[in-house]
Amino acid sequence: APLKYDGLSYTEVWISEAQERMVCSVPEASWPQMHALCAAEGVEATVIGRFEPTGRLVLKWGEHVVGDLPMTLLHDGRPPVVREAAYTPPPAVPLVPPAKQDYTADLLAVLASPNVASKEAIIRQYDHEVQGGSVVKPLVGIASDGPSDAAVLRPKLSSRRGVVLSCGMNPCYGDLDPYAMAASAVDEAIRNAVAVGADPSRIALLDNFCWGDCERPETLGSLVRAALACHDMALAFGAPFISGKDSLNNEFSYTTAAGKKQTIAIPPSLLISAMGQIADVAGCVTMDLKAAGNALYLVGATRDELGGSHYARALGLPGGRAPSVDADAARTAYAALHGAMGAGCVAACHDLSEGGLAVAVAEMAFAGGLGAEVDLDAMPADAPLDAATRLFSESNSRLLCEVAPGDAQRFEGELQSVAHAKLGVVTEQPRVAMVHGGRRVIDADNAALKQAWQATLAN
Repeated sequence: APLKYDGLSYTEVWISEAQERMVCSVPEASWPQMHALCAAEGVEATVIGRFEPTGRLVLKWGEHVVGDLPMTLLHDGRPPVVREAAYTPPPAVPLVPPAKQDYTADLLAVLASPNVASKEAIIRQYDHEVQGGSVVKPLVGIASDGPSDAAVLRPKLSSRRGVVLSCGMNPCYGDLDPYAMAASAVDEAIRNAVAVGADPSRIALLDNFCWGDCERPETLGSLVRAALACHDMALAFGAPFISGKDSLNNEFSYTTAAGKKQTIAIPPSLLISAMGQIADVAGCVTMDLKAAGNALYLVGATRDELGGSHYARALGLPGGRAPSVDADAARTAYAALHGAMGAGCVAACHDLSEGGLAVAVAEMAFAGGLGAEVDLDAMPADAPLDAATRLFSESNSRLLCEVAPGDAQRFEGELQSVAHAKLGVVTEQPRVAMVHGGRRVIDADNAALKQAWQATLAN
């Protein structure tokens, strides 16, 4: 083993946690090629051992054997760590949104909430250009300040193939059901990737768990429940987890001035990242509206799922049901939408997540400098829904698509097996108007919507 400096004992070599090292298993015939690749990049690579059919781990220091252990001991000889995990669902409390004549103020409040508001002040601090290979950037639209669903990179500038990177996360759902939170994060990450053109059949996932003290059965129970959802969704979507990390025991205890011990624990939080592919980056789709007169289609069904939503959080409404995931329906919808994108039928696409339909329409409008007129009554729904639920439900697996009149028939044909409906039209006037039951429930110009969205984290 190459050493950084002389004098290390064999014990130190074996247990050292020095960084920037990895161990690879390489077939004997492939070693010359592997060694040459490493040498070409100035990376030191050394053969330190070989696999042998002895069932033992043998360590040598010079000619001396300094370790000799049966592999059965290493695999099965250690006492397992057994912990108790318990999960008790919170009592079901219905969420009843207040009935209003106008929800414009609520939309402005949701747009201004920190988790929805523009992150431009943060994004601009970091370099998102790599050799000019950034195809779809974190911010898009006529002023390059609208929220992109995903980023698309072209790693090899000699190729038109692209890598799509996206994320999904909403810890608020975890207060109601960690399983629903994890499933929603997986669906959102995949949905965001599909929204810009990624092939839904070739998406891989990464997880990032942030949890509290897992020695407590109830905390560990919520972690187990989230992990089960990751397992189920990965199989249902055919999307493997290829990497990830966890940061557990995120708690801090301190003593107050009155001598009382206080503990602050992070809420169970799961970030899912998705990595997809697009065959030709020229086919990428962005979320900003493109032309007046184009139709707006909603893909996917809306349900009474306001629990844990940003609308509920902005208005302080407890209870409700967290969004669930119908993976079979989602997979069918994403494949159909990918086909429509491949046929050139989609001018713009935006996923419905934080803030639901109302926020998605507003973001598409001010990003494109155009307006929208939307009829909520045309929305595909599993049951009768009130205006607030139609506006702000965060039901999963939904996307809003802009389609030119000449492409409408082809688009509807591609989506024939999926719940979808034409909700409205793109307008020249930069204003968002949304109607329910013949009455305007949202009416705001883009300037007011964008100002609410941008102000919160601007400084």
